[in-house]
Amino acid sequence: MDEVLKLVGLEKFDRALPRALSGGMQMRASIARGLLTRPDLLLMDEPFGALDEITRHRLDADLLALWKQRGLTVVFVTHSIHEAVFLSTRVVVMAARPGRVVEEFTIDEPYPRSADFMVSERFAAQARRLQDSLLRASQTGQDAEEVSA
Repeated sequence: MDEVLKLVGLEKFDRALPRALSGGMQMRASIARGLLTRPDLLLMDEPFGALDEITRHRLDADLLALWKQRGLTVVFVTHSIHEAVFLSTRVVVMAARPGRVVEEFTIDEPYPRSADFMVSERFAAQARRLQDSLLRASQTGQDAEEVSA
């Protein structure tokens, strides 16, 4: 338990009650719960959606570090194009009703990815490609609602 709390940066809060934790800390606690059993696969459905941008970016970077350190496979559902491009090796664009794969992309960018990557031309090109996919899906009557990373 101590090792997992340290992995997510909560080692000093091992006795804190949930109501005493910030939103970002609560999300870290959720990730810690998911890591306790040492899984090979982590399923995350919009885990950072309700967080402010600063906390969200910090947790994105922390998740990448954890992914690399643990060798996890992470399926990360997000509505954020920027988050999908920053975190992913592969992005699957999903459309709703009925849920189906519209398009799939490889994000072939080296790790570690830093904040500098998020303002690079390479990042912008990947985000444009993903945005174009979502636009094509909506123009053909496919309501592309989610981006899974």
